[in-house]
Amino acid sequence: MTEMTTQAHQSEWLEQWKLLQDNELFLFQEWIAPYTLADFKDKTVLEAGCGGGQHTHFMAPYAKHITAVDLNTIILAKERNQSFNHIDYVEADVATMDLQKQFDMVVCIGVLQHTDSPEKTIINLKKHLKPGGLLLVWCYSAEGNLLTRYLVEPWRKLMLKNYSRSNLLTLSKVITALMYIPIYTFYLLPLRFLPYYEYFQNFRKMSFYRNTLNVFDKLNAPQTDFISKARAEKYVQDLEKGSVLPYKGVSWRMSGYRHSNKFNTDLPA
Repeated sequence: MTEMTTQAHQSEWLEQWKLLQDNELFLFQEWIAPYTLADFKDKTVLEAGCGGGQHTHFMAPYAKHITAVDLNTIILAKERNQSFNHIDYVEADVATMDLQKQFDMVVCIGVLQHTDSPEKTIINLKKHLKPGGLLLVWCYSAEGNLLTRYLVEPWRKLMLKNYSRSNLLTLSKVITALMYIPIYTFYLLPLRFLPYYEYFQNFRKMSFYRNTLNVFDKLNAPQTDFISKARAEKYVQDLEKGSVLPYKGVSWRMSGYRHSNKFNTDLPA
């Protein structure tokens, strides 16, 4: 196995997944739709960016074998899934890894936007698909995220860079608590023009803990590249049944099957 790491290690991710866990199965199911967990049955799966291993845990009862890859959190993912004996863990950059094998399914959930190059990452994920294999990607969209892109992101870079993770978690809890006020008042009205109107429907489904994770994730991520619809469509244009579907107005669900040993490497920079 050849491993080339080009993206720097980022301790923020290990600290995040030590503090918090993504424990909402319904979100994972909606992020991979229109496919379901049943589609993992007896499949070899590459999970590109396994984080703390929460999604690995959702797939493991169905998959034949999982190779979980992450640059920062492999030890934690392995610890949280020690009850399964059909998972291999690889510390590598998902944009440059060469695992010397291909998989029935390649899954990349909530990771693409945090890589140094989403374009290089997509190409490399396709290289690890068997002909006929299924690619599933969920990532943040440029569309629908104006406030996050032009308000939250500049504030995070300017003011929060040197915050400890414990202080950032406290701040996230305060922000989350304050968000309950508009989300359970104005956002209960049929005012679909309000920003994040669809997105906040999920807020009302989830626990305070999980909503805090959402806020913490936005404030903690070292880098985020919001993907436009045009870029997302480019990523799947060479896939059979290539599809880009919106999710809650703030993200994309991309999917498609690799139909041959050839695929597009002419992606925008």
